[in-house]
Amino acid sequence: MASSLLSRVPTTISFSSSLNNNLPFPSSRGLSIPSFPSKPNRKIPAIQAKIREIFMPALSSTMTEGKIVSWIKSEGDLLSKGESVVVVESDKADMDVETFYDGILAAIVVAEGEVAPVGAAIGLLAETEDDVAEAKSRASSKSSSAPPPPPPPASAVQPPPPVKSASSAPPTVSEGPQKTVLTPYAKKLAKQHKVNVESIVGTGPFGRITPADIEAAAGVSPSSKSVNQISNVASSIPSAPVSSSPPPPPKASASAPSLPEIPGATIVPFTTMQSAVSKNMVESLSVPTFRVGYPMKTDALDALYEKVKPKGVTMTALLAKAAAMALAQHPVVNASCKDGKSFTYNASVNIAVAVAINGGLITPVLQDADKLDLYLLSQKWKELVEKARSKQLQPHEYTSGTFTLSNLGMFGVDRFDAILPPGQGAIMAVGASKPTVVTDEDGYFSVKNQMLVNVTADHRVIYGADLASFLKTFAKIIENPESLTL
Repeated sequence: MASSLLSRVPTTISFSSSLNNNLPFPSSRGLSIPSFPSKPNRKIPAIQAKIREIFMPALSSTMTEGKIVSWIKSEGDLLSKGESVVVVESDKADMDVETFYDGILAAIVVAEGEVAPVGAAIGLLAETEDDVAEAKSRASSKSSSAPPPPPPPASAVQPPPPVKSASSAPPTVSEGPQKTVLTPYAKKLAKQHKVNVESIVGTGPFGRITPADIEAAAGVSPSSKSVNQISNVASSIPSAPVSSSPPPPPKASASAPSLPEIPGATIVPFTTMQSAVSKNMVESLSVPTFRVGYPMKTDALDALYEKVKPKGVTMTALLAKAAAMALAQHPVVNASCKDGKSFTYNASVNIAVAVAINGGLITPVLQDADKLDLYLLSQKWKELVEKARSKQLQPHEYTSGTFTLSNLGMFGVDRFDAILPPGQGAIMAVGASKPTVVTDEDGYFSVKNQMLVNVTADHRVIYGADLASFLKTFAKIIENPESLTL
């Protein structure tokens, strides 16, 4: 049945462009479609940019500007799509910038060593040689239209407000007949000393006669009680509209010049990386932090290190693995507060480790450190350090940390406090391991190697009990490190 149906289906369909007025469908094996008067072909214009911009890319989520390290290509060089053109220094690494189009590098807008904001044109790409001259003209116009640097701020010292003299001030007591006002105690003193109050000019607020005025008119020395009364009255009554005291000195202007430079000093501007570090450190001051220290014995860890060191395992890898295992049991220490209104519980344990490099500081990240075995973790760490020192880290390799580890023990530092990086909940500072006299459970004294670990934490997310519990778990792993090799 199926074969009989298939045999009736035509195997080909031909479309005829000729007009057949008699039969619109001349046969079962051909299909004729009436044709219409031909119209001239309409071409859709292709929108092609003859001159394209090579712009400063955003190489990380925190990058706002970049510095041109070097131009790989020179003006006039032919470029192919995907070819590296320029090396840009971001806030953490040096990265090659590729072109997205074929063409000629017609003009370099931002020279080597200069800085440009993200999105700004740093070079111009011409499609053909005929467009090179136009690109150069556009580049020169960009340079000439750049806004000049702002002039140094002028002194913002404002003239002092005019001080009203006593002669120009309105009288505190109106002229002409008026009712004499006395304080209750002044009235009592006036009766006691038989003083005519109508002849006294009051020195109190708004011409009020005070006890001191009565005593002065009576020729007696003021008593301690009257002095106290005067101070009480003065503190309870608003001050007179005009004060004879000089105005307070004006506050220093916000644009006041800084301290004078020391003769012979050299001013070195921040590199892009140093600027990023400075910005992050200042930003961290807005986070309410607290610190907790915890001593722990390292004899067993030192023995394990000597055992695995020939296999390429570093002490940093041991500490990072121990921290990751402890964080897996205490997820709140691996959390963070990014918006000031909520917690962020991170699904991964990513240990960022501080590394000092030439010209700055960077924190390569050991991602999923709790899931990697010790030897793979060590290998990964060595690769990250090499990339960090050659400034070849990708953004996700230094921006994805959930907990930071800083170790200065190799320099003999026994304790220090680390500054909390923005976007994280805690940072651990590890000091050197030194022989220390300790007591065991039975009360006997002995000498053990011991190191002090200090943790700085965001108090909005992590509380003292949380951090103490985490450090207790971390100490157990350090003092019994067999689980690190599992």
